[in-house]
Amino acid sequence: MVPTSIVCEHRLVVGLAELAVSNNPSAILTAYTLGSCLGVVIYDPVARVGGLLHAMLPDSRLDPAKAAAYPGMFVDTGLRALLEGACQMQADKRRLKLYATGGARIMDEDEIFNIGGRNCAALAEFIRQENLRLAAQQLGGHTNRTVYFSIGTGLVKLKVAGLPNEIVLC
Repeated sequence: MVPTSIVCEHRLVVGLAELAVSNNPSAILTAYTLGSCLGVVIYDPVARVGGLLHAMLPDSRLDPAKAAAYPGMFVDTGLRALLEGACQMQADKRRLKLYATGGARIMDEDEIFNIGGRNCAALAEFIRQENLRLAAQQLGGHTNRTVYFSIGTGLVKLKVAGLPNEIVLC
């Protein structure tokens, strides 16, 4: 009999207004149904540390108390917490790759609120301020997306509403 190895995936759902950082190579971080919300993956391929943010709103100044209690609710505080968490696990900011999805215009055809667009603008501003780079993105549009991120491989896949197959973002 030939010995076989069994890989047990550890799936972690990153819910609305949450974030997670991990260095577990078997971890798969998932954020479901990103509409106007922003899903941001951060990954250091050398340290094999990564994280996922599922942010609802762009700017924590809207509710500083909520931002303190739930930093993942807002793009600005969520990205800061994601970056700090990855660096605490030995990720190097210079090696970080970022991948973003979401920011769609769902049920806002007249762009009255434009939460998705504002979330994307907040992401762009954070990246500029921190001198980071966005390696790949699928932002905007009118569809929901689900993102799957494997810490062990760095693979980022999307399931886009209305499309039969997953898309590899990187």
